[in-house]
Amino acid sequence: MPSFDEIICKLKELKKQGYIKTHRSGPTGIGKTLEDLLGIKENNIPGPDIGEEIELKSARKNAVSMVTLFTKAPLPRKVNSYLLKEFGYVTPDSKGEKILHTTVSGTDFNKLRGEIGFKVVFEDLRLKLKSNKKTEIEAYWDETILRKCFEKKLPKLTYVKADSKGAGKNEEFWFNEAYLLSGFNFENLVKLVKSGDVLVDIRIGQYPDGRPHDHGTGFRVQPSKLDLCFKNRIKLI
Repeated sequence: MPSFDEIICKLKELKKQGYIKTHRSGPTGIGKTLEDLLGIKENNIPGPDIGEEIELKSARKNAVSMVTLFTKAPLPRKVNSYLLKEFGYVTPDSKGEKILHTTVSGTDFNKLRGEIGFKVVFEDLRLKLKSNKKTEIEAYWDETILRKCFEKKLPKLTYVKADSKGAGKNEEFWFNEAYLLSGFNFENLVKLVKSGDVLVDIRIGQYPDGRPHDHGTGFRVQPSKLDLCFKNRIKLI
């Protein structure tokens, strides 16, 4: 695993090299390409990529797709079972098993299977999942758990931006901008949820025996707003 100083040196060299062809087609191509070039092994395990405390993320400057901050199922324990029971549905691809896949904003209720579904609200110092149904949902994320998840995944973040051109297997990246971000900013996270710049992706499936399976309920942010989730921002290249 390269050290942070080695990463900075490699990033400076990459900036000089200009456009580099992707190592993988599709949305994840930029991350795979950067990790390969920096000598970082690809992984999906929560935790830092560089040394002991620095996570690496990359984004296309013209990206419309959002960046995942972290994943965390809502509290209290077993609330996913309730959500799946009350709001889950079966699709042709789900083999008769219920799923609940929906992206939730803080600006307004979304649509779930053609009907009004959920929104995220800030009440009682918690981000809560709210339904338009009369029955209240007890599904929430409090500051303590959000801070813990954020700091576990992103104690410090090296955020690399790239210009891109082409598409698919012929896409190319010019990694020419990078920042070191640190310090969780809960107040700004709440603001970003309220403004719709941070969305919550609920991804719940079902095992054959009926138990719910969380596929990674994620908090995602607009790439241009990512730095607002952190208290400190230092330009690296």
